[in-house]
Amino acid sequence: MSRPILEVIALGPQDAEAAQAGGADRLELVSDMAADGLTPALETFTAVRAAVDIPVRVMLRAADGFSAGGADDLDALCARAAELREAGADEFVLGFLTEDGRADVRAVDAVVTALGPGARWTFHRALDRAADRAAVRRELAGLAGLDTFLTAGSASGVDDGLATLVAEAGAETGAAAEPRVMAGGGLHLKHVPVLKSAGVTAFHIGGAARPAGWESPVDAEAVRVWRAAVDA
Repeated sequence: MSRPILEVIALGPQDAEAAQAGGADRLELVSDMAADGLTPALETFTAVRAAVDIPVRVMLRAADGFSAGGADDLDALCARAAELREAGADEFVLGFLTEDGRADVRAVDAVVTALGPGARWTFHRALDRAADRAAVRRELAGLAGLDTFLTAGSASGVDDGLATLVAEAGAETGAAAEPRVMAGGGLHLKHVPVLKSAGVTAFHIGGAARPAGWESPVDAEAVRVWRAAVDA
């Protein structure tokens, strides 16, 4: 069995280098954590891509919240997505909900189409704000490139969503490998053994990689602690 995936949020090349040095398998590249992560600048992506050789998943999100906005907003996001793809990005993070908490399949499909063939992507924690988690997963089934659902099991984080994550992971045992559940959002080291026992094989950290807070860069030693925990 392959080792679990450890994904670390990066804001720029310094974060990326520290995360890779600590043993991260993959980065989620974002800007503006005050808004829970928005699309980074093209220049930031190119700097990060030049700094590390692990996969980089680029956030596609123009504003706080989980709405794709109006037609002009969606068109602008699709243009940004295509620009990033042209610059060499081939992995992404996205997710949109309608006002009633359903998957906004129209918006998701528009962005995925803009990315073109071959792109891989995560549906992020919009899932944790959905009216019906199972319905969202059904509605997105079959969309090209979807290989991961990033989720805490609850909008308030893994402490409250742990039972949901365990149940969902158990339901997938023996099923197709993708899309896989990646646990993240208030994830703590104490959760890792429970989630691994349930069959979760992917873990996502942000603030946990920055012991001094979000104003500080990723700490390679903190990432090493997580690497050891998910490998144990």
